[in-house]
Amino acid sequence: MTASRAPIGRDDLRVKIAVQRVRMGGEEFRVIRPAAPLNNGALYETGGRYEMYVDRTDGRRIGTLWLLAARSPRSLVYLPLRATPTAPGIGWRDEKPLDLVLAHQSVQFRPSRWKRLRERIAAGNAPRELQTASVPEGDLPSDDAQRNPDLLRQHVHAETLFLTGTTRTFRESARHVFAVTNEGPPAAATQLYLPGPGCNYHACRSLYVWQGPQAHDWQNLHVTYTPRWVR
Repeated sequence: MTASRAPIGRDDLRVKIAVQRVRMGGEEFRVIRPAAPLNNGALYETGGRYEMYVDRTDGRRIGTLWLLAARSPRSLVYLPLRATPTAPGIGWRDEKPLDLVLAHQSVQFRPSRWKRLRERIAAGNAPRELQTASVPEGDLPSDDAQRNPDLLRQHVHAETLFLTGTTRTFRESARHVFAVTNEGPPAAATQLYLPGPGCNYHACRSLYVWQGPQAHDWQNLHVTYTPRWVR
């Protein structure tokens, strides 16, 4: 179960979510999204790679939603990051803001259908159910855990990056998001920070997302810690 009203364990990761169910083309789709905006999490496409910027709080929310996608084989996890205020230092390389959808491979959702589905869930009268989702902290692999050679698969459609994978690939990639939220604040507190691609402290991790049938056909998703830019 991805979300529950049962008491939450001390060691569980928690995130408030909105759950929406939409029927389209004879099918019902379940969409999970953050209950409140992610003001300090942003995603951009630039120069053949993807750049994600997170502060500690929203980075942990994103990481928990990432782990939730691993436990949600019949749901789409939607992060509307295009609505986020622009991250510091953006504008040097014609970055294009993107939303993010995390989809377990069992969902088998075609990205070409996303624009219409997004319109349905964004409608002012679209029903939604507010819940608190909890994910066991044990779902998050340690840095020294055995690595999985499989990569997340990626597609871009309707200004949205779709990442599709197995339970294991989502858990392993979530590990990098959490690492950035842990490593970033100490570096920000003790080293010089200048927004943008200049010389500054740099707490980051890279995810590699598979683009096609060739082993070398992948792109880089670069996750960087940035101090909170919206209060």
